[in-house]
Amino acid sequence: MVEYMSEQTIALVTGANKGIGYEIAAGLGALGMSVGVGARDPQRGEEAAEKLRANGVDAFFVPLDVTDDESVASAAALLDERFGRLDVLVNNAGIAGPWPTPPSAATPEGLREVLETNVIGVVRVTNAVLPLLGRSARPRIVNQSSHLSSLTLQTSATGDYSHVDGMYTPSKTFLNAITVQYAKELTGMKVNGACPGYVATEFNDFQGRETPANGARIAVELATLPDDGPTGGLFDSNGTVPW
Repeated sequence: MVEYMSEQTIALVTGANKGIGYEIAAGLGALGMSVGVGARDPQRGEEAAEKLRANGVDAFFVPLDVTDDESVASAAALLDERFGRLDVLVNNAGIAGPWPTPPSAATPEGLREVLETNVIGVVRVTNAVLPLLGRSARPRIVNQSSHLSSLTLQTSATGDYSHVDGMYTPSKTFLNAITVQYAKELTGMKVNGACPGYVATEFNDFQGRETPANGARIAVELATLPDDGPTGGLFDSNGTVPW
């Protein structure tokens, strides 16, 4: 981990009111960051921020629906007014859609809904806060991906990666491609994808093997990379994940 500047580091985590997102916020807060808890549900977002504060985290609620232009613009304006910059962005918000959905059963409407959150939402939020990240001495962007996003694992492995799915899985592959392009463009920032593993959350009816806290660790690590750390990569707790 990098020792951050004396000025408090400001972070925003989308979809942070529960599950992995909440634990990412908790992990960043434990390092002394001021953490924006992005959530589209005001009650859940406020409750999550209050819980984090009760545990010693400098947390604040940020109303944020990543699928809504006005909501995202308002969130960026809130951060600008309150801090004037952003140091860490973790694009964690995501949806699975009907899981698994074979490509032959996918509908254009269903696919658009998944992409709207998992890919377009990431672009929408990232672009909205880029001016704020540009004012940071050490800007970091982490996009929450998945091992399922890896074409290498999808085409060479069995077990956890053998599902046939035409919606969530390719949306995360698309996200990887966007992550690489951001890293190529934003040479003064660290932009990486995180694979949390098979985590027990509402996302999978709590069938996962890992705890949300364990799943959050790689995102926290990527959010606190040293200046000579990697960019444009996909990582899990064991290291590099193949594309």
